[in-house]
Amino acid sequence: MFNNIFKDKQVLITGHTGFKGAWLSIWLHELGAKITGYALAPPTQPCLFETSAISTRVDSTAGDVRNFEELRKLIKSSKPEIVFHLAAQTIVRKSYKDSLETYETNIMGTVNLLEACRDSVSVRVIVVVTSDKCYEIMDHNRGYKENDPIGGHDPYSSSKGCAELITAAYRKSYFNNENSKNHKISLVSVRAGNVIGGGDWAEDRLVPDCVKALAQKKPIVVRYPDAIRPWQHVLDPLYGYLLLVSRLYENRPELRGAWNFGPDDDAFKPVKWIVSQLSERWGHDVPLIMDQKNNSFEDNCLWLDSGKAKSGIGWSPKWSIATALQKTVEWYKAFYSNEADMFNLTVNQISDYQISIHK
Repeated sequence: MFNNIFKDKQVLITGHTGFKGAWLSIWLHELGAKITGYALAPPTQPCLFETSAISTRVDSTAGDVRNFEELRKLIKSSKPEIVFHLAAQTIVRKSYKDSLETYETNIMGTVNLLEACRDSVSVRVIVVVTSDKCYEIMDHNRGYKENDPIGGHDPYSSSKGCAELITAAYRKSYFNNENSKNHKISLVSVRAGNVIGGGDWAEDRLVPDCVKALAQKKPIVVRYPDAIRPWQHVLDPLYGYLLLVSRLYENRPELRGAWNFGPDDDAFKPVKWIVSQLSERWGHDVPLIMDQKNNSFEDNCLWLDSGKAKSGIGWSPKWSIATALQKTVEWYKAFYSNEADMFNLTVNQISDYQISIHK
C-alpha cells in the first residue's frame, strides 16, 4: 500500500496528543514506524490519545512548538526521517478569544519546526498540516484549488493561511528543487476539510457536541444548521498524507508543494443533516436547538478540489459519508458502553479502511 516505506522509519509527529495526531500515531505504529511525539498535554478529557493508550507505544515528549530550542534539540536527538507537523490551535471561536496564542502557535510554531529541520541531517520529508480554511474566500461555484489565493477571514483561518505562505517560502528559499542535492528535503503542505471520527472531544465542533448530547440524552445545540460542510472520516486525509509521503520518499521532487485532500461531492451536507444522521444511528431522537449567542463569522459553504491528489498520486476518499458516520457512531457507542478496548477498536477501523483501499 505504501511500499513498506514507514517500517522502522524514525517519524516525528508534532501535535500527536490531538485528535488527528493520535489517529496518525496509531496508524503509523501499525505500519511499523518508530514514532517520537512532541505536543502539549491532551487538549481535552477524555481524548483519543489516552483512551487508546497510544502513549505506551510512542516516545512522547511534552513540549510547545513555540519553544524553538526544545524543538531543535528533540529533532537533533531523535533523528527523524519523516516529520508531520500537526501542532496547532485549531478552534475558530477560540481564535477570536485568544488571537495571540493562535498566531504564536500556528505561525511561529511552523517557523520553529521548519527552522529546526534546516539544521537536521536526518530529515527527508516534512508534511505541514494546515486547513481548508487557509484560502481567501471567493465567490465562485467550484472547489478551491491549490493555486487559489491564500487568505483567511478570522484569526484561525488567517493563521493557517500564514502557515501556508511560510511553508511555500521555506520550500522556495531552502528546500527548492534546484538545490536538492544539498538539502535532500521534500516539503509539502496538506489541506483537508471537516474531519470526523471516534475520539474527538474538542470544543465547538459539531460531532463531539452531538455525541456529548446524545450520550446524556440532552438537546443538541448548533450554530449554523443550514451551513454546508465537506465531511470526511479522519482516515481519508490521513491516507492522503501517508500516500504522499511514500511517493516523496521515492525521490519524486515534482510532488513538492501544496495538496488538497477533500471528500467527494456527495459528502457535502448541511449541519442539520449530519445531526439527524447521528441521532438516527445513535438511536435517540433528541431536539435540535439553535445557538442564540453572538456567533463568529463562518463561510456558509467551503469545499476543496482534490483533482491534483487524484491525478498526481492516485489518491481518492475511500469511505462514503454514510460509512464515516457509522464508523464514528460505532466508536463512540463502544467507548460510552465500556464494551471494547479502544486501541484495538481503533486499529480494527484502520484495518477496515485499509481493506477499502484495495477494493
